[in-house]
Amino acid sequence: MQPPAPVNQRSAARARDDIQDDEIDLLALVAQIWSSKLLIATFVFLFGFFGAFYALISPPVYQADALLQLEERSGGSLSLPPGMSEMFDNNPTTVTEIEIIRSRLVLGRAVADLNLDWSIEPRLAPVIGDAMRRYALPLPQLGMHLPFARKGENVRLDLLEVPPEWVGAPVFITSMGGGAYRVDLPDGSVLRGQVGGISRQASTQFAIRLGALEAPAGREFIAAQRRVASAINTLRTNLTVSEQGRGSGILKLLVSAPSRIEAQRRLAAVAQAYLAQSVSRSAAEAESSLNFVESQLPAAKRAVSDAEEALNSFRIEQQSIDMGQETQSLLTQMGSLETELRALDLQEEEVKLLYTPNHPSYRQLLNIRASLDGRLEQLRAESEDLPQTQREIINLTQEVELSRTTQAQLSNRAQELRVLRASSIGNVRIVDTAQADLFPIAPRRSWILALALILGAFVGIGSVLLRIILNKGVQSPDDIEKLGLPVFASINLVEPKYQVLGRVEATKLVALEDPGNLASEGLRSLRTGLHFGMLDARTKSVAITSAAPGAGKSFTSANLAVVSAQANQKVCLIDADMRRGSLRRYMNVRKGQAGLAEFLAGDAILDDVLVDGPVPGLSFLPTGKFPPNPSELLLRSTFTQLLSELNKRFDLTIIDCPPVLAVTDPVIIGRVAGSTIAVVRHINTQIDEVEAMYKALEVGGVSLAGAVLNGFDPTKVKGGSASYGGYRYDYKADH
Repeated sequence: MQPPAPVNQRSAARARDDIQDDEIDLLALVAQIWSSKLLIATFVFLFGFFGAFYALISPPVYQADALLQLEERSGGSLSLPPGMSEMFDNNPTTVTEIEIIRSRLVLGRAVADLNLDWSIEPRLAPVIGDAMRRYALPLPQLGMHLPFARKGENVRLDLLEVPPEWVGAPVFITSMGGGAYRVDLPDGSVLRGQVGGISRQASTQFAIRLGALEAPAGREFIAAQRRVASAINTLRTNLTVSEQGRGSGILKLLVSAPSRIEAQRRLAAVAQAYLAQSVSRSAAEAESSLNFVESQLPAAKRAVSDAEEALNSFRIEQQSIDMGQETQSLLTQMGSLETELRALDLQEEEVKLLYTPNHPSYRQLLNIRASLDGRLEQLRAESEDLPQTQREIINLTQEVELSRTTQAQLSNRAQELRVLRASSIGNVRIVDTAQADLFPIAPRRSWILALALILGAFVGIGSVLLRIILNKGVQSPDDIEKLGLPVFASINLVEPKYQVLGRVEATKLVALEDPGNLASEGLRSLRTGLHFGMLDARTKSVAITSAAPGAGKSFTSANLAVVSAQANQKVCLIDADMRRGSLRRYMNVRKGQAGLAEFLAGDAILDDVLVDGPVPGLSFLPTGKFPPNPSELLLRSTFTQLLSELNKRFDLTIIDCPPVLAVTDPVIIGRVAGSTIAVVRHINTQIDEVEAMYKALEVGGVSLAGAVLNGFDPTKVKGGSASYGGYRYDYKADH
């Protein structure tokens, strides 16, 4: 038989193959994933189940919406002369109004109007508590379920007063039936009350009133006085404000809440609070402007009187002077500009109350004033060409007209502001009142279920890929041949009834019970390969071992012996595993039957320990009673003499050995056996284990003739994980 390649040559070949294996074969990868479709389907089912469960037990969330219109402020500031008012932007800034809606000023008023700083909730069962409250679950009315809320129960809190030190502390309310209830306070004291009545504790200034209590006796509720800041933050978190279209001045408000009615109530309260602050703000601005205008009226009246007196005196002194058409036009233009400038002076005084000089509106007003000053100076320069008398008449007449116009504007403005102050109209209009959707916006059960199924598929595929990446087990005969070991046969995976499982006393032989099985065909291929491979062997004996327990060496040895005997060979099967031998179960031999241990110890002769097998031509040599020193017994010359004797009597001797990486017995047996082959378990046996087994045998002077790939499952390309260090291989308790 051709010896395998040396270790260094096999390592180099394996390195070259690893480089080639770095290229990903997508078709093979897809095939590997498809072969694990049941595992992936299990993940999909589990994730889908928990996703559906989560969607069913999650509390619903409803959303209400409303539309507000921000109108142009009218009457909030002094009116400008005709043609100038459009130069100022009187529309409110949308971003500013959104922040005002979300402010403590507005939300705090809504919290106060609805008493959102009070809370009362039923006691819920763990995990499925909300589902119990929303669905009529068929749960028994046991004592452990009594405190938890059920469908159709209701409670309403109309009054709650607590001392400052109890803010945030829970107050437990238990229904006593018939509208009566018991209140367990944070200090341990107990109050009793009736629906509709106020229950007080004078010593702590605590008071409570329930407006409704529809629940059987034993149900529990938890009430609490929350901090106002906390209630405002909660409302702000559930509030969304956005502008509908850029520059439209239309704001859309959204509020989410656990119930449809509660969402409508909260949004309506926010809208009304914002509307009220808008009215209050307009009234305050009007009051401030009115005070300023009224303070300017007396001075305006005196200015009119003084200007008229000065003009009349000058005319009397000059005995009436007629003005030409050019002078009259110049006077009219200058008067108009003076009127506009005086209006701007008043506007500036009012703007100072609202803005700083750096504000865009203030700076725009100053720019307009500078432009008017320039035009007025130009007209005055033209008037310098007129006679002195006409110039004086122009100035005096201009003063009279300007004073009268200013007085009229102040009087009209005062009247407007008095009306504005008395009115209840702000710059906000509610277009659509609060309205909640009929269906909750969350949880989105179809989305949750779809995401759960997708996540399950990803996790399942990921687990398969991770197993493929991490696993280094033997996948095919090629993996073994890359190490320089020939593969005599591949034995397909068989049903558990053909394998040694647990403490089963009898195990069926697949080669005998199901000769048409693919595994039986693999065993026949092994028989043929051994027949030609052992032509040059020194004895007609073959030692069958493995790297670690669980590879199936006993299964292979027993069935190989059967198919060899069926080929008209005289076969002797030896169970040389004197620590955990299990071949007696295949041969249906009782426990404690004398065997190899007794023969090697000199306590029995060969003919007394040989047992007829299940087929003609097959003899079986069991382990006997497990000895305390199996290695020492195998080292005796008696074992060599045994193989020589069996070589004369039989055409083939099959020796079932312990695992190489567990004990040293296979090395001892391999040195006297004609050939040694290793059983490698598909997927479970690691490549490193095979190399370590080869090195261990090579150090002991034993060369592996080849290997058998056992338990081959074509549907599994990747999987399994193990290491070859630290195996325990102790005596079994049933021997």
